[in-house]
Amino acid sequence: MNSPLISTHLLAELQCHGVRWQGADGLSRKGGAGPSDHKALSLGSHTAMVPMLNRASQDSPYSAVPDAIGAQALIFREGLQVGQVQLPGVPNFYALTTEDGIPYWKIATLHSKDVLATTVLQHCIRMNEAATSCQFCAITQSLTAGQTIARKRPAQLAAVAKAAVALDGVKHMVMTTGTPQSPDRGAAILCESAAAVTAAVDLPIQAQCEPPDDDIWFERLKDSGVVSLGMHLEAVTDEVRQRIMPGKADVPLHRYFSAFEAAVKVFGHGQVSTYILAGLGDSEDAIAQMSERLAGLGVYPFVVPFVPIDGTPLANHPKPDSAFMQRLYPRIGASLRRHGLHSDTINAGCAKCGACSALKHHE
Repeated sequence: MNSPLISTHLLAELQCHGVRWQGADGLSRKGGAGPSDHKALSLGSHTAMVPMLNRASQDSPYSAVPDAIGAQALIFREGLQVGQVQLPGVPNFYALTTEDGIPYWKIATLHSKDVLATTVLQHCIRMNEAATSCQFCAITQSLTAGQTIARKRPAQLAAVAKAAVALDGVKHMVMTTGTPQSPDRGAAILCESAAAVTAAVDLPIQAQCEPPDDDIWFERLKDSGVVSLGMHLEAVTDEVRQRIMPGKADVPLHRYFSAFEAAVKVFGHGQVSTYILAGLGDSEDAIAQMSERLAGLGVYPFVVPFVPIDGTPLANHPKPDSAFMQRLYPRIGASLRRHGLHSDTINAGCAKCGACSALKHHE
């Protein structure tokens, strides 16, 4: 087989098993927030983030062999070629630096092929204690490795965003943050960051934070230029929330749901989303039922397979079974259709990009 396309079935397989990468790391995501230990693979018109740089991928039945110039790679399963993919190149804005010498790639990075992403505050009140930290989180790794800076200032973000649009055709931006001590849970620094970027360049922005203490922050985020909002559950049952993310579980599910309802009123149907990590211990039925409840509120449930990240307490956690994901995706897709949700109508953010999941193919 020498087709540049990869089936939805194979995409789900690659994102669950990972791929043994036989080449230089090149453009990749190692540690930090977001799709860590991944590389972007373009499968025809679709770009997917696939885990390759973690230990869990080293026992995958799939391997990738890049060509000499790193523009494409062949995908093999146990020696048999099953696909061919293109590899996005290093973006042009990565070559730039601020006036005080900070490389632009330490301020914001390219996700997938056309999404600019940044963690505005590379620190979280939960991360230093085992009793409160999210067991899957690698937010400190990229900072410790010198791959980012602790606090991205509004002017820095504006400059990088403007360059990324002009030089690389970036289409939308994701701004996430570690949770600070303040009761707004990061909404305030997201507001000032989004305001600076939107003043500098026309770029749709999704902001991501925990539910703030006061719903007025949703209006403030929208007024600052944010067009979509992510508030991420990650796990959907109290038992898994308490075990995997004990500190974040202190924010009860009923607060998430009151925040979802308030945010949808501000941002609109389908413009609020939540990340759900399948494979942490929630059952297929629990995830499907939660997704139906969310979709009924106009919240897009972005369900992705959990990726064990090196250096975290869950580095050796079992990878989700691809059969589990392939049963789950159609159930989520039915909920999306039932409630008129589609990633193409989202203004910005992870669910619009869709690269970390095969859910787009089931909408």
